[in-house]
Amino acid sequence: MGSVRVLMVDDHATFREAARAVVAATVGFETVGEACTAEEGIAEAIRLRPDLVLLDVMLPGMDGYEAARRMAPVLPDTVICLVSAADGAIEGEFAARCGASAFVRKQDLRPGVLESVWKAHARPLAG
Repeated sequence: MGSVRVLMVDDHATFREAARAVVAATVGFETVGEACTAEEGIAEAIRLRPDLVLLDVMLPGMDGYEAARRMAPVLPDTVICLVSAADGAIEGEFAARCGASAFVRKQDLRPGVLESVWKAHARPLAG
C-alpha cells in the first residue's frame, strides 16, 4: 500500500508546521502540499489529487465550508477533513452538509486521530 498523501490548507503557518509534524509522525502518511487560502487549496487539490485534505474552516475570503463544497464533487475519492480551533459540534454538522467527511478540532490533531479519520472515511488506496 502507498502512503496516504495529505494536503494542508490553512492560513496560519504555525498550524501548517504543527500539522506537518503530525503527518510526519503518522506511519504511512506524507505531506504532499500546502496552501494558505481556499482558492489555492482547491487548485492544489485538483493538481495533486491528495488522499486527504486538512482544510481550515476559517480562511480569508472563501471559507473552508465553501472550499469543501467545491472540492467534494471533483475529488470524490479524497477525504476532506475540516479543522478548526472552535468547538466541534456545530462545525461537524456543517462538515457533513458541505461534502466534508470529518471534522477535527486543531488542538486534537495527532497521529491517532489522523489515522482514525482516514480509516473511517477512506476508500482503499491503489498500489
